[in-house]
Amino acid sequence: MYFPLLAIIGIVIALLFPQELVSFKSLIIPMLAMIMFSMGLTQTLQDFIRVFRQPKPIMIGLALQYSVMPMLAYIIALVLGLDEQLALGLIIVGCCAGGTASNVITYLAGGNVALSISMTLVSTLLGVLLTPWLIQFYAGHLVIIEVLPMLLTICKIVLVPVLLGTGLRYCFDRHIQKIQWLLPHVSTVLIVFIIAIVVALNAARFSQIGISLILAIMLHNGLGLLIGYGVAKLCSLADADVKAVAIEVGMQNSGLGVALAIKYFAPGSALPGALFSIWHNLSGSLLAAAWSRNKTPKQTESIQTPS
Repeated sequence: MYFPLLAIIGIVIALLFPQELVSFKSLIIPMLAMIMFSMGLTQTLQDFIRVFRQPKPIMIGLALQYSVMPMLAYIIALVLGLDEQLALGLIIVGCCAGGTASNVITYLAGGNVALSISMTLVSTLLGVLLTPWLIQFYAGHLVIIEVLPMLLTICKIVLVPVLLGTGLRYCFDRHIQKIQWLLPHVSTVLIVFIIAIVVALNAARFSQIGISLILAIMLHNGLGLLIGYGVAKLCSLADADVKAVAIEVGMQNSGLGVALAIKYFAPGSALPGALFSIWHNLSGSLLAAAWSRNKTPKQTESIQTPS
């Protein structure tokens, strides 16, 4: 709930002291890997087993995540006439998996947290293969996309840390449970630091951010939430599952989008991901506040500790 405020503070600091933060550019990928490692520490074998027990809502969420969200990013960038770097950045975010913040937002909204965790986990693992290919498909006309190197990068900063974290959780479950309360706070600090670095890298052009980019980010997130909700409803999912699917589809792993943009493209292409990190947490928090008023006793009892 306090993430948007911290992100805004990080942006202000980055604009006031850009040179001091630019030197930390090389830490973006290691910090994202640490966030993914933290995600792995929250996973258990039961989370993987749950995927096979609840295939329908997970498949609906994944289908929307990797079909609707990349397409929306491409269409919105085209309709609003974003310049090449910003369009590329929006498309990169649209091609990424669901963000881990969706688990917390689902918890606050009274949704099915177990389902949210499963969707995040599966979409993250599938994204190792799908994200580079989708970026090539939708943005190949803008720049040359290095698909294989990008795939290897995602393996290093997503797949390996998640699996390593999960393995450590399996081996030292009792000890790791004692520090689980700390993991969301560590991830929050790291993503705020990443946002601040991206803003510092783009400090010269930050003041030139137009209404088009802001509108593009709001539309992409809002339409993702709306379509996720509508399709889940049409598929007759339970209310708690509908909330989880909507939030998972609408909230992207913008941290990964930022890391890929910084490593393979111009710094300006990382700007949409940084701004998306702020907006989707803000919109998600507001949506959770509205939905939490309508929790049923059954939904409330089924909520687990968020990861």
